[in-house]
Amino acid sequence: MKGTSLGEFEEIVLLTVGVLFDEAYGLSIKKEVEERSGRSVNLSAIHAALYRLEEKGFLKSKMGEATKTRGGKRKKYFNLTSFGIQALEQAKTLRQNLWSSIPEIVLKGGGS
Repeated sequence: MKGTSLGEFEEIVLLTVGVLFDEAYGLSIKKEVEERSGRSVNLSAIHAALYRLEEKGFLKSKMGEATKTRGGKRKKYFNLTSFGIQALEQAKTLRQNLWSSIPEIVLKGGGS
């Protein structure tokens, strides 16, 4: 298993897999990330992040059934592992701790 740290984009992809639950596959993840973030995302970047996250043990994948609408091609679906959920919880805790440690004066624009 590769390193266990999460980059920002990886965290977004991992969260999106959780949001989509049983409907998390490349294109659905891309659309959800774009809708929620307001930024354009390349499908190959999504796939690269999914494979990295799977290699790290944060995701598991399974192949769906072949469909006529996809010309007989199967979708690869992704789900969070318990290790992935733990990584997201740690990232959330870290961010919350950092936010709560910022002095109020900074948040009100009074920083230097």
